[in-house]
Order: sequence, then structure tokens, then C-alpha cells
Amino acid sequence: MPDSVFPITIAVPAEAAGQRLDQFLTSHLADVSRARVQQLIAEGKTLVNGATAKASLKLRGGELIEIMGDPEPPPLRAIAEDIPLDVLYEDADLAVVNKPAGMMVHAGAGATDDARNRGTLVNALLYRFAQLSAVGGETRPGIVHRLDKDTSGLIVIARNDAAHRNLAKQFSGRAVKKRYVALVHGWPDRAHGTINLPISRDTIRRTRMTTRGAAGRSAVTHYEVREPIDSPYGKFALLNVHIETGRTHQIRVHMASVGHPVVGDTLYGAPGVLRPASAAGKAGKAKLLQGQPATLSLDRNFLHATAIEFAHPRTGKPLAFTAPLPESLSSYLDKLRSD
Repeated sequence: MPDSVFPITIAVPAEAAGQRLDQFLTSHLADVSRARVQQLIAEGKTLVNGATAKASLKLRGGELIEIMGDPEPPPLRAIAEDIPLDVLYEDADLAVVNKPAGMMVHAGAGATDDARNRGTLVNALLYRFAQLSAVGGETRPGIVHRLDKDTSGLIVIARNDAAHRNLAKQFSGRAVKKRYVALVHGWPDRAHGTINLPISRDTIRRTRMTTRGAAGRSAVTHYEVREPIDSPYGKFALLNVHIETGRTHQIRVHMASVGHPVVGDTLYGAPGVLRPASAAGKAGKAKLLQGQPATLSLDRNFLHATAIEFAHPRTGKPLAFTAPLPESLSSYLDKLRSD
């Protein structure tokens, strides 16, 4: 509401009696989210009959609400932060970074300037590099493709617009080769296979993707069993995974769709804590008594972007990079293998 004069006053009609303050304001302020309304209330910028109130206040009808601040947050801009980066390669056109798990690539939709817009890869890149491409907009400078927050590994960064457009064309044309390492629950029926199922947003749980939607986008995932693991905690398979497309959560939703969710991926059905499997029997229990932990947990997804190949956007020279499993995943594997 850039042309609004504050305070904005709203008289509560009698028929609104019983409604919560935040619910009432959300329905009366066009294009303003409930989260933003609650933020205004928490900041003391919303008065009811001249006094601050809680979001949960039940209205009785007849109150006068005054909004003292703009319901629309200021435009989000990425900010530079001094965050260490593992840079494998850089030149005037691009950089290749080994992203750690737990780091968002860029601020998400609805992020505020002081909360979710901190600690992102973009913020670290802005501090490290003097120039990044602007094709992706002010919140995504240099970002050609993405990795999930809890996925580690290789990501390519564009340092100018020409490089960005060339790299984006390579990605969209499926000319970029990406390989991941994933640990999944259970043993796939075959040593290698292809999952070709369209992916769309889950209409019920908006944070999830699904292969059951009617209007999904094509997605192709190839996997190869690198190592079957039989442990007291159950059966697991270490996979090499190659994707032709780059849909949101692609590997995670594809593997879950065939009954083999990625270890640690509770969003798609993996358990948060591993306990000895009943099938392990006396032998399994004996192994646990020999020093193995009674439970295992992983505070991230066991998914790592380990290799990437593409052509240099300026010279056309083939480039290939690899990144080994981070220590957190290697040590987790060692615990499973220790029997």
C-alpha cells in the first residue's frame, strides 16, 4: 500500500464478533498474508481501541482497529555476509562451489530481511565475489540451478549474464551431467533402473512434491546400486544417481515413490531415528552390545551432489568436478557398515 496514509482505520462490524484479530485483518487487507499481519501485531503496529493486542484476541464487534505500519513488507534484497565457502573453481565467468547441508541457496518466498534471508549461499557469494549475474533477480544473483537446503554438494554459479544464459541453456537442454550419491531405505529389486514419473506440487501438503498429480512436469532419474548394506538397523542401498531433469525434490520424491525414501528425509517418509530391526534377531542385538549405538539419526538428507560436467560458457571447453562425501555422511555409513 505505497500510497496509504497511516494510521489505517478499520471499524469491526458486529458480524465479525468471535473472530480472532489476525483472521479478521487477513480477510480485510487485500494480498496481505496472515504471517505478515501477525508480524505487524507482534511489532505493536496494530492497535485495538488505542491499545496493543495479541493476534489471538477475540473481537466482539464495534472495535476500532488502527494499523500504524505498512502491511506490505519492503522488497527483499540479498545481503552480503562473510560466510566461508568451499570454492573448487572460479574464473571471470563462473564458479563451482561445494555447498554444505543446512544452507539454503537463496531466501525463500516470504522471507524477511532479518530472518530467513540470513546465512544463504547467495549472501556468501555476494561477499566473496565482486560480480554475479543479474538474470535471476535481486534475491538470486548468480544462481543457475539449485540444491535443497539439506542436500550438500556441487553447484555452478554464473558471474555474468552471458555466462548465466549459456549455462541455463545447457541445463534446460539436458547437456549438463549431474551425479549424486544417495543412501536409501531397503534394497531395490534391480541393480540399476530408471524412474520416469512426472512431478508436481502436492495440493494437500504444499511443502511436498508428488508423482501422483494430474499435471506434473516430466522427470527422469537413473539409479545404480553401488553397495547393498545389511545392518542391525535394517537394509539400505548406497546409490549412484544420475538425473536428466532438475525438478524440485526430484531424487527424493522419485525414490520415495518406489518405496525407497532417502535416509533422513522425513518429509518423504523416512524415519527420523533408526532402531534395531526386529529381523536382526539375536545376532543383531549381540552386535549392538559390542559398542554400536542403540539408535542412529541423521540431521539432514543422505543426498550429496558428487559430480558435475558441463561446457565452459565462454570457451566451450569441457569441465568436470567432483566432491567426496562430507564427513557427516561418511561417518554415518561407517556406523552402518561396522557390523
